[in-house]
Amino acid sequence: MAEQKIFAGPRLRRIRNQLELTQTAMAEELGISPSYLNLIERNQRPLTVQLLLKLSSVYKIDLEELQGETTGTTSALKEVFSDPLLADALPGDQELIEVADAAPNAAAGVVKLYRAYKEAQSRLSGLSELLAREGHTTSVAGARLPVDEVREVFERRHNYIAAIEEAAETFHEKLKPGEDLAGALRSWLAREHGIVVRLLPVHTMPNWRRRFDRHSMRLFLSERLSPFDQLREIAVEVTQLALGEQIVAELKALDFSSDEARRLGRFELARYAAHALMMPYGAFQAAAMRAKYDLDVLRSRFHVSFEQVANRVTMLQRPGASGVPFFMLEIDNAGNRFRRAGARGFPQSRFGGACPKLNIHAAFTQPGQIFVDAVEMPDGAEFLVVSRTLEGPQGAFNERVRRTAILVGCDIGFRDEMVYGDAVIGTAMKPTPVGPSCRLCERQGCLSRAEPPLARPSGLDEMVTGLSAFDFQ
Repeated sequence: MAEQKIFAGPRLRRIRNQLELTQTAMAEELGISPSYLNLIERNQRPLTVQLLLKLSSVYKIDLEELQGETTGTTSALKEVFSDPLLADALPGDQELIEVADAAPNAAAGVVKLYRAYKEAQSRLSGLSELLAREGHTTSVAGARLPVDEVREVFERRHNYIAAIEEAAETFHEKLKPGEDLAGALRSWLAREHGIVVRLLPVHTMPNWRRRFDRHSMRLFLSERLSPFDQLREIAVEVTQLALGEQIVAELKALDFSSDEARRLGRFELARYAAHALMMPYGAFQAAAMRAKYDLDVLRSRFHVSFEQVANRVTMLQRPGASGVPFFMLEIDNAGNRFRRAGARGFPQSRFGGACPKLNIHAAFTQPGQIFVDAVEMPDGAEFLVVSRTLEGPQGAFNERVRRTAILVGCDIGFRDEMVYGDAVIGTAMKPTPVGPSCRLCERQGCLSRAEPPLARPSGLDEMVTGLSAFDFQ
C-alpha cells in the first residue's frame, strides 16, 4: 500500500515556534536531520505517516492540527478577492489555500479588515441616504462599478424617453405586424439585413441567452427562453438596427464615465426600445386605461410576459397622454436588487423598497400569486403595491429554478384608477407600516427588523428587552 503523504510545512513551523524549539532541537528529538526538517517546513518534503506518529508521541500533538482543513479561511478569502475592487488580483484556489496555510493569522486579519470595510461601506451608504432624505447633498462617493453607475442613472431619471417612443411607434406602424410581431421582426431582419434567427439547444449554447454571429449573419437564441423572452431578444436586435440613431443620441446625453458604462447603458436603452416596440405607446396606454392597469389582462392582450408589462407601465408619461406614475422593483429571494425604475424616477427617498415587510418578499411563498397591499411610510406617505414572482429561463431537471419577484407601486391616491385598488378600498385593514430600510427606519418593536437604525444608539438596558432582534433607545 502506498504511504500517505501530507504537505503541512507551515503548520509544523507554527507548532515548532509555539514550542519555542529550534529546527536543530526538533530534528534531534524526531530523529531526522535539521536539513530534512527545513525541507519539510518549506513543503519540499512530505510529512509521512511515521513522522506524524512520532510528532504525536513526542509532543502530544493532535494529528488533526496538522491535517486540519483551512476550508473556512479559504472560503472567506475567496469572498474577499471576489470583490470588484480586487477583480484584477484574483488568485487561484491553490494560492488561497497556501496563504491560509502559511499565514493563517494574516489571512484572518485580511478577512476581518474586509468585513469591517463592507460594514463601513453599508453604514456610509445608509448615512448618505439619510442625509439625502433630509435635503442635504453629499459629495462622498465610494468606488463604483460601471454597472452601479448605469443603475443609478436610470433609477434617478424619468422612465420615459420621447425620441425612442416616437421612433418605435413609427417603426411599428410601418412594419404592420398584425398578430405575429415575432414573425414580422424575423422577416424584417432577413429582408433588410440578411440576418436569420435560429433557436439553439441548451448543450449548444449553455451560457448565453442571445448571441449574434457577424460572420454567418445569424442571431442565436437559447431554447431556455420563454416565447416572450425570445420575442424581446429579437426586438432588442431590431431596435439597435432600426432605432440606432435615437439610442446613440440618448446615450450621449447620459454622459457615462467609461466605455463599459456606455456599453451597459446602450443595452438598457435597447431594452427600453424593445418594450416600446412590443407595446406601442398609444395602443398600450389606451388599453391600460380601459383595463384599469390589470397587468394580467394587458400581458394577454399584447402577448408579453408579466415582467415585460410591469416594466412597460412605468414608462407611460407622454405629455398629454400620461398614465398612473408607477415605479417598479425586482429582487431575488435573497433580497438582491436587479432593477428599479419609475415614471418619475424610483422614489428612493420616500419609498426606499428595502423593507422586509413589503409583500414582494411574501410573494416567494406563493409563486405566481398576485399580492396587493397598501403600505404606510414613517412620514405618513402611503403607497399601493402589487407583487408577484417571475420565472427565469427554463432550467434542466438537475438545476434549481431561477425565480425573482417584481413589485409595481404608485401613490395611494391613484387607487381609484386601478383594478387593484378594489382590494384595499373599503376594507377595515389599516395600511401595513413599513420603512425605507432597516438602517433608516426608527419604528419601535418591529419584528421584521434586520439591522439597527443608523441614527439611534443600540440597546436598551439590563432591565428591558425589546421585541426586535436589534433594540435601540
